[in-house]
Amino acid sequence: MKKVYCDISATTPINNGVAELMLDIQKNVFGNPSSIHKYGQESHAIIEKARIQVATTLGCHQEEIIFTGCGSESNNIAIKGIIKSKSHIISSSYEHPSVMNVLESLEQQGNTITFIKPDKAGQI
Repeated sequence: MKKVYCDISATTPINNGVAELMLDIQKNVFGNPSSIHKYGQESHAIIEKARIQVATTLGCHQEEIIFTGCGSESNNIAIKGIIKSKSHIISSSYEHPSVMNVLESLEQQGNTITFIKPDKAGQI
């Protein structure tokens, strides 16, 4: 029977070429990219090359590309990065827990949060 994977929003099957490149880098490029020694510079160069490739693909500046460790960290940075103090934030009540946690934190800091419940079709 053929396998069908339906949770692409969480993870995705990896391309063989990408897997091979990742394995090669993990085995051979182990320096801390924040270090100034040769091994760190090698790691840093690979990350910066990836940043340029992503920026080129998206049509933006490489300085606009931020790599994070997970979706929760990305959500946190994105939301806190645009909210000014004492803002009124409107959000779906069906958000991911990582979004809800950030909104709860912002509410405790004096922001107003309004949650809107989507209809049966998921529309607001």
